[in-house]
Amino acid sequence: MKKIAILGSTGSIGTQTLEIVRTNKDIRVTALAAGRNIDLLEKQIREFEPKIAAVWSQESAAELKVRVRDMQVEVMSGMEGLLAAASEQEAEILVTAIVGMIGIQPTIEAIRAGKDIALANKETLVTAGHIIMPLAKERHVSILPVDSEHSAIFQSLQGGQENALHKILLTASGGPFRGKKRHELENIQVEDALKHPNWEMGRKITIDSSTMVNKGLEVIEAKWLFGVNMEQIQVVVQPQSIIHSMVEYVDGAVIAQLGTPDMKLPIQYALYYPERRYLPGDRLDFSALTQITFEKPDMETFFGLKLAIQAGREGGSLPTVFNAANEKAVALFLERKIRYLQIPEIIQACMENHKNIKNPNVEEILKTEQETYEFIRCRMSHF
Repeated sequence: MKKIAILGSTGSIGTQTLEIVRTNKDIRVTALAAGRNIDLLEKQIREFEPKIAAVWSQESAAELKVRVRDMQVEVMSGMEGLLAAASEQEAEILVTAIVGMIGIQPTIEAIRAGKDIALANKETLVTAGHIIMPLAKERHVSILPVDSEHSAIFQSLQGGQENALHKILLTASGGPFRGKKRHELENIQVEDALKHPNWEMGRKITIDSSTMVNKGLEVIEAKWLFGVNMEQIQVVVQPQSIIHSMVEYVDGAVIAQLGTPDMKLPIQYALYYPERRYLPGDRLDFSALTQITFEKPDMETFFGLKLAIQAGREGGSLPTVFNAANEKAVALFLERKIRYLQIPEIIQACMENHKNIKNPNVEEILKTEQETYEFIRCRMSHF
C-alpha cells in the first residue's frame, strides 16, 4: 500500500490525483491540504479518511473541525497545517499541487522528512531550485515531475544517458492567442484568456499559458530539474499538444513522449515510478491524426517568455521577482483591475527595479516576494 499526502487537494491537480487514488486501490491518502474550499475538502475527508487535514484560514479550520467532528482527523490551519501535512509520518510521497511560492517551505519540510516529491508546484523550483535540488540530493529524495512537459522530458530520459543529453525541446501549445500580434490583444477580456484550446486547468495557470509566462516558468524549472543551463532549453510551439516534450542527445537522436492532453498520465507516472499502469482514457489515433506542426515562439508579442529566460539566466532572486510579479499581475487581471497586456509590462517594471541577490536563502526569497508585491501596489497608478 503506497501512502501519499496532497497539498492543494481541491484544485485541478489535487482532484485528478484523487481520481487516480479511486481507480487504483493500493494508495492510501494520509494528509490533505486545501486553500478555501472546505465544502469539497469535507467530502474528500469523508471519502479518503486522512489523518491530517489542513486549510489556510483559522476561521475555515474551525468550521471544518465542527463539520468533521465525527471523523478521526486532525484539522489544522495556516503554514503550520501545511508543514504538518507535508511531513505526515506515514506518507512516502508528497504531491505538491498548491499554486505559488507558499509551496517552498512545505516542500523543504517534506524533503527533510525523507518524502519523495511529486512536483506540480513549479514556483518552488523557479524561486528556490538552488536550495531544493541540493537538499533532495543530500537526503536521497526523488523529485518526480508532474507537469506534462517535465514528465515528458523525464520519461524521454529513461534508459538514456543523462551525461549524453544535448538539448531539451520544451513544447508549448501557444495558448488561445497563438499567431496574434500585440495590437490584436489590446482588448482581451478575462473570459477570452480562460479559453485554452487543449487543456483543462486552474484559472491562474490558464492565464499564464495564454501569456506564455507559464512556459517561461517551465524553462526555469527544467533548468533545475534536469541540471542543464538555459542555453540547452529550446521552446517549440506544438499547437496540437500531442508531443509533450522531447530530448535531443549528443549524437542527434531525438526522443519524444506523445499522448493525448491528459494530466492524469504524468500524475500517475510520478506516483508509481518506475512502474507503468493502465490508465483509462482516450488514446492517440494515428490513423486520424493528419499532422503534427511546429512553430517558433513569438517572443516579441509574448515577451513574458523572453523575460523569464532573462530571469533564468541571471538567476539569484530575479526569478522570484518574475514569479511574484506575474502572480500579482494575473490576480489583478482576473479582478479586472488591469488590462491583459499590462501583465508582462508589470513583470518587466518589477525586474528592472530589483537589485539582484546572488544566492538568496528562503527568508530572502520570501522577503523579495513581499517587496515585489509592495512595489506593484505603490506603482499601480503608473501602470
